[in-house]
Amino acid sequence: MNKKLQHTMAQIPKAVHLTSEGLEELKRELNNLIESKRPEVVERVARARDFGDLTENSEYHQARDELSFIDGRIEELQELLAKAKLIDDKKKRQTVDLGCTVTIIGNGKSHTYTIVGEWEADPNQKKISHQSPLGKALVGKKQGDKVEIEAPAGKIVYTIKKIH
Repeated sequence: MNKKLQHTMAQIPKAVHLTSEGLEELKRELNNLIESKRPEVVERVARARDFGDLTENSEYHQARDELSFIDGRIEELQELLAKAKLIDDKKKRQTVDLGCTVTIIGNGKSHTYTIVGEWEADPNQKKISHQSPLGKALVGKKQGDKVEIEAPAGKIVYTIKKIH
């Protein structure tokens, strides 16, 4: 295992919290890498090897590097899936918790986020980690509660409008 992958693997916690959607997405990625991408790159390595002198064969070295990256990602995904803990994202909640969607109001604007585990977080899709500053502040709070977040622009106060 290369040093970069060892570092990444060491960062994977004992339990990886995932929604059912996130779990399926990781399974699809793993399957795609194993069934499609890896065989394609193995074929590229074999073709490039046939070009002759490997010391000056850039196609061979690029293909080997890509294969190494794919193998590392496969190992990382297998480790993630082995440690996956499914979040019950269908359960109705009275307090903010992993898997729920929450609408908050701050600075006169309404925002809706889904609280997810850190491996599934994607701010562009309004999925925030329970370990992020906002996620930590929201977890355990009820509808109507106020939370205060320290942001680069100063303190922002959010009011929990609705827990979906």
